[in-house]
Amino acid sequence: MKVLVTGGAGYIGSVSVDALIAAGHEVVVFDNLYMGHRAAVNPKAAFVEGDLADKAKVSATFAEHKPQAIMHFASYSLVGESMENPLKYLGDNVTNALNLLNAAVEFGVERFILSSTANLFDEPETLPISETERIVPGSPYGESKAIIERYLFWLQKTKGLRYAALRYFNAAGCTDIKGEDHQPESHLIPLVIQVALGQREKIMIFGDDYDTPDGTCVRDYIHVSDLASAHILAMEALSDNESLHYNLGNGSGFSVKEAIETVREVSGHPIPAEITPRRAGDPASLVGDSSKIRSELGWAPQFADLKSIVESAWKWHVKHPKGYED
Repeated sequence: MKVLVTGGAGYIGSVSVDALIAAGHEVVVFDNLYMGHRAAVNPKAAFVEGDLADKAKVSATFAEHKPQAIMHFASYSLVGESMENPLKYLGDNVTNALNLLNAAVEFGVERFILSSTANLFDEPETLPISETERIVPGSPYGESKAIIERYLFWLQKTKGLRYAALRYFNAAGCTDIKGEDHQPESHLIPLVIQVALGQREKIMIFGDDYDTPDGTCVRDYIHVSDLASAHILAMEALSDNESLHYNLGNGSGFSVKEAIETVREVSGHPIPAEITPRRAGDPASLVGDSSKIRSELGWAPQFADLKSIVESAWKWHVKHPKGYED
């Protein structure tokens, strides 16, 4: 199958591209390199440098490459930033997705896999969070993904576009050849690793007064390779399903303090930490129930504990202390 991967030069997108190619699919990467890296793109994939805001470029890419499926990763994705600049998220994320969806309908694309988010669930009523949990986005970022999911719902009803919405929790870890390299970095594990590598003086903990065992936020960490495998399984399952919704997590929550301690253990380095005020838009606990995708598609995470995820990240960052600039 020919698959167009938006954001395929980014963290999760590039790992998913590798997995698609390993599975025998033909891949076209569409990325503006705003957060992605040209060096992260698999050499076996066709590469189009373009922005989803450019309707003409999007249409030309579809006309030339004629994709049968889309994996849509390209997005602004910082919860905190979305609280400060909501229109960037409610505007650009949604408008760019509409441009992509218009082209998908125009060119008869069969399947669409959306990189969605656990931020759909601000303060969940039950933990771990299942697909039946009410959707109350925790930020403009989460709202933008909820809007796109609704667009997909109606396009399936009216145009027959089959889709999967994958709501995942905290992506983490690295493969042997692909890693997490954001400028600026905002994710906890690579930030803590930067402290261990002497690239950062200390790690900031945003709030220690949450209703959690140690007062810091609890999150469910999932390895980037396990996310990639879920996307491929969902894409394949759309041959027999009109729509799919799955929450992707390991089902185990770890606090910010526990994550920092795990990096200390894996790296063997002391890591100074400082408590600062809470960030807007941060729920106390987000832990996913992925039993549905496990039972329906046979998905089984290969990195089921935080230590193995951190070990994979540490290994890559030690080899690539400057990320893809090395």
